[in-house]
Amino acid sequence: MMKNVKRSWVLLLVFSLFMPMLVFADAAPGDVIVTLGDSLSAEQRQALLNEMGATENDPIVYVTNEEEHQYLGDYISASQIGTRALSSSKITLQESGAGINVETHNIKWVSEAMYANALITAGVEDADIYVTAPVEVSGTAALTGLIKAYEIATEIEIPEEQKQIANEEMVTTAELSESIGIEQATELMNRVKEEIANNPVETEDDLRELIRRIAEELGITLTDEELNGLVSLFMRMKDLNIDWNQVQEQITNVRDNLGEFLNREETQGFIRSFLDFINSLIDSLRGVFSS
Repeated sequence: MMKNVKRSWVLLLVFSLFMPMLVFADAAPGDVIVTLGDSLSAEQRQALLNEMGATENDPIVYVTNEEEHQYLGDYISASQIGTRALSSSKITLQESGAGINVETHNIKWVSEAMYANALITAGVEDADIYVTAPVEVSGTAALTGLIKAYEIATEIEIPEEQKQIANEEMVTTAELSESIGIEQATELMNRVKEEIANNPVETEDDLRELIRRIAEELGITLTDEELNGLVSLFMRMKDLNIDWNQVQEQITNVRDNLGEFLNREETQGFIRSFLDFINSLIDSLRGVFSS
């Protein structure tokens, strides 16, 4: 009897560890959806499909210049958005836990990590994403198509306010990177999100102090304008119905995909400890099931 009880508890532990990795959505890993800028010529469209390894038989979402202005018009100038929709992308859904992996071509202002972070805020999970254009573009408009495609592929409707916040975050991070660098701007945004996930802030003053502290820890000097902009963004973000635990998990996966997270000394120490725990768990399982 005691052996059966012991086995039951061990099985419960194992399933509790790995059940979150199961996917219950209708969308399946490997599903592909393509987004194309509505202003592409026929030749450009075919060239980008070839580049992405896609065909016109794949599901295709078209993004218009009007949609670009709708989602970006409050954060950057109309001249920077332009009058043509050219950015295109390919989303390939992955297994739960894979994280977001982004690759870009001909994108000069928005980095891979910036796309990933904005998509995490929008609620996108576990996908390989390729963003491209026929000529060099800033890349801000591509986020519109990515979110639109993800909604169609997964049949999940992302709240409008969450889409707006994701676009604002991308632009804010890109602008901040001009003064402090891409890596520092990205890490600052990640750290603030992680802190909010672990210790939710209640007031604007608390949030301001949190951002100041993290910036200081990273050796970043923010202007009053930059600090105020970040406070405004994260105040709006924290009031949304965002699953912060999921945000934290996806950030970790993005770091893993970008190769930065695993190179840190403290992370390597944690991974060693975790692997030691898994090894001891496996040894325990061997003992339980052999007895």
